[in-house]
Amino acid sequence: MPVETKGTGRREDGLFLPDLCTPSAVLAVVLIAELVALVLALAAHPGNTAFWDSLARISLFLLWCALLSAALLCVLRPRLAALEAGRASAAAMAVVLAVVAAVSVGAWWMGRWWEGLPPLLASPAVQGLSGFVLTNVIIAAIVTGLTLRYFWVADQWRRNVQAEARARIDALQARIRPHFLFNSMNTIAALTRAEPRLAEEAVEDLADLFRASLADAGTMLSLKEELELCRVYQRIEQHRLGDRLSVDWQISELPMRARVPALSLQPLMENAIYHGVEPSTGGGTVSVEGRYDPEAGTIHLTVENPLPAGRPPGQREGNRMALENLRQRFALAWGEQAGVSASAEGDRYRVTLHFPATEEAP
Repeated sequence: MPVETKGTGRREDGLFLPDLCTPSAVLAVVLIAELVALVLALAAHPGNTAFWDSLARISLFLLWCALLSAALLCVLRPRLAALEAGRASAAAMAVVLAVVAAVSVGAWWMGRWWEGLPPLLASPAVQGLSGFVLTNVIIAAIVTGLTLRYFWVADQWRRNVQAEARARIDALQARIRPHFLFNSMNTIAALTRAEPRLAEEAVEDLADLFRASLADAGTMLSLKEELELCRVYQRIEQHRLGDRLSVDWQISELPMRARVPALSLQPLMENAIYHGVEPSTGGGTVSVEGRYDPEAGTIHLTVENPLPAGRPPGQREGNRMALENLRQRFALAWGEQAGVSASAEGDRYRVTLHFPATEEAP
């Protein structure tokens, strides 16, 4: 089933054309048609009394052409999506030209009933039906061809940007995993002789984490699953740090069915422990606080950790890497609707995520 990408007005069905079934696309079609009508009316009747009559006629003609074409392309979208780009372009062009020709014939006959041929897209000197229709079809072919070319180039650019972003994300994840693996294996090795049962549990927890870590960068999990992965990571680190580590969970208000990119929170928990709790002499507390804004439909998640004395926040390479990873993944999933921010306040370091509370993957 085709999935609509938020904020783009198009469906992920492989077709380069925007989704003309959406209200925002229909509004754009109407506005563009009216803008073209205004330009043509100004060019034909600059500053005289016939301007408003000309604007009304041209607007009526262009709106019929534009909205009928958009409706047909909306209905035919599944068939167009099954074609290669060249054939889909030719088919879309044929649909638009057929609509323009049909509307032109209707407009010509309506003009015969009124004051003669209305000065729509054709020159007023052209009085014959064939000349009027042919002129409009030629103009429509030029405009449609340029528009289809623009949509194709924009689609290719978008695909290249997404491919590059995913490649960067995969590279960042690949660099994070060895550090995480080495820490976990050292913890398990320390438990093997002293606490075999705990070592077995740690191995099972590690397997669960790596199953999520090795997933595709675009994998989405429910917030409940993501928080459980954080708790699994906490258990592994608790074996190593003991009473030096405590975690304060304040997440009861969150909608647990909301979707997030896999391993969005676990790297923050890892950084909070590795950069904040572990270097501190007496350990410390990591706070995980979640807030849901039902009016805006957004989730705010904050992970906060202590700052070791004499060490500037966020300067280690791994910390910057994890934050950059999250920023790119959130931008790829939600665009400007989501974000990642980090700041130091007193002796605490805080990272906050905000993203839409949707139960379907974006």
